[in-house]
Amino acid sequence: INALGEKARENKITIEDMAGGTFSISNGGVFGSLFGTPIINPPQSAILGMHATKDRAVVVDGKIEVRPVMFVALTYDHRLIDGREAVTFLVKIKEAIEDPTRLLLDV
Repeated sequence: INALGEKARENKITIEDMAGGTFSISNGGVFGSLFGTPIINPPQSAILGMHATKDRAVVVDGKIEVRPVMFVALTYDHRLIDGREAVTFLVKIKEAIEDPTRLLLDV
């Protein structure tokens, strides 16, 4: 994993280096994607799609406020992963993005 990380940081990673994985993260947000459904490529069991963060109107305590919002989507193979576990994982990702200190404190 360290070697792949180093190759990625040096922009030397190849498609062959990334083949055969069981989980992927797709960051369409860097290209301006606001929402979408990532598609699993065999032999993957799941893929997490992360999209652009944009200001949106949200309701907070009964009032409309402008807040940054980022959509995330998880596509998974129900033959391998139960919906409960997938949603629990997605909620943990959401919480980590909203409050990154949770990762440092292992909360």
